[in-house]
Amino acid sequence: MRILGINALFHDPAAALVIDGHTVAAAEEERFSRRKHGKRPVPFSAWELPEQAAAWCLRRAGLRPQDLDAVAYSFDPALARPAGELGLDDPWDHLRQEYARQAPDFLRTALPGLDPAIVRFVPHHMAHAASGAFAAEGADTSSVLVLDGRGECASHLAARRVHSRLEPLYAQELPHSLGLVYEELTEHLGFLRSSDEFKVMALASHGRPRMLAELRRYVHPTGDGGFRAAGVPWAEFCARRGPEEAWTQDHADVAASAQAVLEETLLDLVRWLHGQTHDRLLTMAGGVALNCVANARIAAEGPFHRVWVQPAAGDAGTALGGALLLAAREGDEPEPMPGADLGRDWTDAELGAWLKTAAVPFDRPPDIAATVAETLADNGVVAWFQGRSEFGPRALGHRSLLAHPGHAGNLERLNDVKGREQFRPVAPMVLAERAGELFTGQIPSPYMLFVHGVAPEWRERIPAVVHVDGTARIQTVDARTEPLVARMLTEFERRTGLPVVVNTSLNTAGRPMVDDPRDALECFGSSPVDLLAIGPYAVRRGDFFRSDDTDDASRRRGV
Repeated sequence: MRILGINALFHDPAAALVIDGHTVAAAEEERFSRRKHGKRPVPFSAWELPEQAAAWCLRRAGLRPQDLDAVAYSFDPALARPAGELGLDDPWDHLRQEYARQAPDFLRTALPGLDPAIVRFVPHHMAHAASGAFAAEGADTSSVLVLDGRGECASHLAARRVHSRLEPLYAQELPHSLGLVYEELTEHLGFLRSSDEFKVMALASHGRPRMLAELRRYVHPTGDGGFRAAGVPWAEFCARRGPEEAWTQDHADVAASAQAVLEETLLDLVRWLHGQTHDRLLTMAGGVALNCVANARIAAEGPFHRVWVQPAAGDAGTALGGALLLAAREGDEPEPMPGADLGRDWTDAELGAWLKTAAVPFDRPPDIAATVAETLADNGVVAWFQGRSEFGPRALGHRSLLAHPGHAGNLERLNDVKGREQFRPVAPMVLAERAGELFTGQIPSPYMLFVHGVAPEWRERIPAVVHVDGTARIQTVDARTEPLVARMLTEFERRTGLPVVVNTSLNTAGRPMVDDPRDALECFGSSPVDLLAIGPYAVRRGDFFRSDDTDDASRRRGV
């Protein structure tokens, strides 16, 4: 079966292609349109489709729209009810539902040749669940937990995978939603709702959960697999913050309290689910599953032996999950994700042609990994553009900004480069076999979805990646799947004695992650980055701005 998955209705529009159970490609529309999250999650934008992402997925496989056997659309309007019945204040939600009903015809227009009759509606949370259950490695049987803002009528799903079947166990109906409560707090704290929730998580580390007892009145588990989470009067907890205003200790404390009550509620849900299934593996998806602090606590204190989180846990991942769910229902055996690098890539020759067209100075060193390691050892900042781009919000060694972890000032430096708030941390990447020497917690952690304790003897050696609470959100690197990144780490340790490199996403604030070579060159040209490592080529800032760069031949040396 050749199945195209589509997420479009709320936010993070994305497309994924699954052929005979194998994930061939997956990409978010924002990487093509250069519009963060693809669009805002309002009813009036619900018709917008991931047209460029879908067209690219088909080109990747050499398919035409008429070659598809099915299209999975990750929302089922037949299951939706009026917003008022659900206790939601959204007078235009009927427009969103109508756009969903018309999706087959919208898709026919976007992908000429597509038969709208092959479009199938997949329940939103079942698509989320499948993106975890069928993409994870290691078990044909697993428990599944999904939490986000909302789907058709619910905000949560507990389920179980048994071979090719996905069995729902419990769903929490709206208006109760942990995701919506966290979104409301994000807006109250002056950040962009449905976008900046991770900033609240980072700010929480600077506060104390002194409002936890009061907050439990509004957010708490019910003991039967569900919870209550609605109607929090945030203004009674702290003053509303303007987007440009400095945050106060009260803002940090309410963030810490909200984070604590979220973790408590999730742990109760996880324990209830394990009591129903007694499985060893828990898979998680939905936007709440991007909360790496909560994930770490679930892994440490929860009853499951192992926790696996979908790297594209937000709505983008439902494009993949919907396709995998249809594949399983049609008799294909869904295969685990081969990795998060499911997006676009370019050959060395194509990258060289891009650089020549841009008329920038570049060369091809004998080993780009060693060249990058040397620049990092000299405390340079490197833009790293290698292989296929990542699916999901984390930079995992394909579209990354790299720096030396041994200089505490590099945290402020990178946040300045990216135009971010200074309370936000950056992350370490480390070889998987070395991670246990430096960090405690769930290892391996290839998708940067858990926080880890930093061993006391290493905190002063790698201060740039140690958060204010003594943790780090690590990415472990397996040399078998990421040989170039592993070689760079090895070369850096040989020069510095440190087996860790700072890794943060290759973008600036408010912009999607860099995806194609043009994006990389634009980011490099507008940011104080010392080296762009793009495929096997090196573009150096010193060469880029030297006074005699009018000599065309010298600007293209080494090629």
